[in-house]
This record gives sequence, C-alpha cells and structure tokens, in this order.
Amino acid sequence: MTETPHDRARRLIDAAHAADPARAADGRPAELVYADRVETWVVKLAPDATPILRLAARGQHLERWLTPRATFPEGKAGYLAWRRSLYVKQAERARELLLAAGVAPAEAAEAATWISKSGLKTNPGTQILEDAAVLVFLENEIGSFAAQHAEYPREKFIEILRKTWRKLSPSAQHAALGLDLPPAIADLVRAALA
Repeated sequence: MTETPHDRARRLIDAAHAADPARAADGRPAELVYADRVETWVVKLAPDATPILRLAARGQHLERWLTPRATFPEGKAGYLAWRRSLYVKQAERARELLLAAGVAPAEAAEAATWISKSGLKTNPGTQILEDAAVLVFLENEIGSFAAQHAEYPREKFIEILRKTWRKLSPSAQHAALGLDLPPAIADLVRAALA
C-alpha cells in the first residue's frame, strides 16, 4: 500500500513526539500519549474529521518540551506570554512537518491556523482542537493540576473551571458533563457551572 502525504506527516509528527523526554505512566513519551488523546476526542466530537484535522490534533503540543515554562517570567503575564509563544512555535513546526511530508500548502496552512488557536469561537477547526484539548485536560490532567496547585483556594479553582468552560462549544460542554470525574473535581465543576 502506498504511503500518502498524510501518512508521512503522521509518522513525522509522531517521531517528533517520541523525542519528548517526559514519560507517561505507561512509559510512552508524554506528548505522544497527549496526541493520541486529543485526536481521539476530535474523532468523538467529529466522526467525519478530515485527515488534516486529525493531524492538527496530533500537532497540538508539538515539541512543547523545547520551551519550558521556566524560560518565561513568573506570574500570569509570563504564563500567557509562554502560551502564546507555544501556539506560534507549535503551529509553525507542524506546518514544516506537513510540508516536508508532501501535504498541500493550503492544508498545512489551515492546520497551522488551528494549532495557533487563531479564530477561537469563529473557526470550526480551531474550536474543535480547543474542545478536544479541554476535554483531555478534564478527563486526564485536572487531578494532577489540582495536586500541583494545592495552595489555590477553592474559589480560584472554580474561576479556572468557569473560564475553561466558556472556551468550549455546546457539544463539547455536553461531552464534558458526561465525563466520570473524581468526586472532588466533579464538585468543583458543579460549583463553576452554578
């Protein structure tokens, strides 16, 4: 069977993820596990997801470990600057890999737009990637996030969840309500939605 440009792009993206020094509980590279989870949610939300949308899902955190949070100032402004820089770097790197695989330039540019989070709430591709990323966070990462920030008062967690909820499309909000969350987290979600 002949390998398509999309197949080659998946291989290149996954090879980049495989270089992540952080490991998931199962021993696989953490960003490869994250890519699988984001793509899985994209397909759940959009069963007819195009190959380029699925590749964009896999590129969501592409080589994120190369730009550690500690390379930016502490505080909210530093955090936001770090995230903005990641969006740009990840989008550009994904575009490079897609083009190297032979993906059409228009498709590579579209994926980069989605990964850079351009047009959130107005661009369907950007929105579905955001929906999938938030659902991955809620399903797999919120417990460890809460443990890392145990000093946060309850109200701060509730405000974080409110802001996160507002980023979701109605269909993703519906999916989030169906997640089996730990009781303490589910309580915070209920409080955020009240």
